[in-house]
Amino acid sequence: MSGEKPPVEFCKGVNGLDKVVLREAKGSSAEVYLYGGQVTSWKNDQGEELLFVSSKAIFKPPKAIRGGIPICFPQFSNNGPLEQHGFARNRFWSIDTDPPPFPTNTSNKAFVDLILKPSEEDLKIWPHSYEFRLRVTLGPGGDLMLTSRIRNTNNDGKPFSFTFAYHTYFSVSDISEVRVEGLETLDYLDNLQEKQRFTEQGDAITFESEVDKIYLGTPTKIAILDHEKKRTFVLRKDGLPDAVVWNPWDKKAKAMADFGDDEYKHMLCVEAAAIEKPITLKPGEEWKGRLELSTVPSSYCSGQLDPQRVLQG
Repeated sequence: MSGEKPPVEFCKGVNGLDKVVLREAKGSSAEVYLYGGQVTSWKNDQGEELLFVSSKAIFKPPKAIRGGIPICFPQFSNNGPLEQHGFARNRFWSIDTDPPPFPTNTSNKAFVDLILKPSEEDLKIWPHSYEFRLRVTLGPGGDLMLTSRIRNTNNDGKPFSFTFAYHTYFSVSDISEVRVEGLETLDYLDNLQEKQRFTEQGDAITFESEVDKIYLGTPTKIAILDHEKKRTFVLRKDGLPDAVVWNPWDKKAKAMADFGDDEYKHMLCVEAAAIEKPITLKPGEEWKGRLELSTVPSSYCSGQLDPQRVLQG
């Protein structure tokens, strides 16, 4: 068909920033900005947006883009000397024209390989040489996969350590109708209580006020149930033992210039991460961290889901 759009298209986005659009034959799509190596859109085959990007997001370097999937590297949050969440999310990435072979399904045509290497300026604030390769793939069923490979390319024999997160902003219909399954009974660090360690109770996580927690030793699969949309996000992860759950709620939302006052009602961050135990790489060593996002319809029975089916199925 002459009207068919290509699986990978390079074009300009907001403020003329370069972006890559990935499309799948059945109609799903994703967009990745080279600024930040950041996914800013993921739509299902009905064209519904599944990620949240603030209406007030500032697509202007050096400000990070508020929403989508920012990459936190080499530091999560303020856990270290660098700027909040490190610098990968406000650097310009390049297209990786010669990526090393990938042991993944090669039938997917909708993917892009990006690479980030340190600039002279970066080496002044974080004196380590690395190659960060990111592959973003849109699968045949509309699943979104992000694979990060970080290699220590130091010539001085020195190892380096880093923390990491895929800071995913999910779009939800109403935060008070959302629950997260798969983190029950786990230990977490509460960022609202000076990172004190607590244990989550046995119920699914629901939201009625600000939340900022780092769950530890989490399963490879987490489900986010959107009651109103009758939709469940399934987050699968590999190499990322922690999971951050964040919603700023009303006061913090009002305090953020690039975030609408009421937008906290329509977003939830659930972030696959490696925070509690930093990753250490010796020269030549490589770390791999993978995130796969998919959606399934939720069926309700007396207002409850069968979360076990979602998490085990």
